[in-house]
Amino acid sequence: MDTIATAMTANDARQAFSALLQRHSGIVFKIAGSYAHGADDRADLAQEIAAQLWHAWPKYDPTRSVTTWMYRIALNVAISHMRNRQLRQRHDALPLDETLHDVADGNPVDPENEQALRLLHEFIARQPPLDCALLLLYLEDRSQREIAEILGITENNVSTKIGRLKQRIRDEFR
Repeated sequence: MDTIATAMTANDARQAFSALLQRHSGIVFKIAGSYAHGADDRADLAQEIAAQLWHAWPKYDPTRSVTTWMYRIALNVAISHMRNRQLRQRHDALPLDETLHDVADGNPVDPENEQALRLLHEFIARQPPLDCALLLLYLEDRSQREIAEILGITENNVSTKIGRLKQRIRDEFR
């Protein structure tokens, strides 16, 4: 009887996790698309993020924000992935070889804004991992409190870093 109850619980957990991952797949694809370049690398990173989310699922605290939990895990996996890739390859070429898409809703980017978006993506890709994560979360309109919680830094630090990043963007694109 215990085995059936355990199997039902495991099955229920798989179904709940699958529904959650489907509902918030944009987080996984956004992080994978920002930290990995090339279709195969993005697919590998998205798969690794999903695997780590599944591994962490039993420890998820439902009293906390699920998106914050997902971002924290996805960003940690992506940053590790990026560091490992940088160890393997010591070059700065980060091609954006595919048509850019708005990750939030999956719609193609307006052609007149494509160049500006491409430059912004290139700027983000050149940033250190923490700044890259901060920019992605900021551009997604996450609150400073939520960004601080996801990245494990203070709200004041988030505010300071955002201000500095905005200034660097203004300086670069003048």
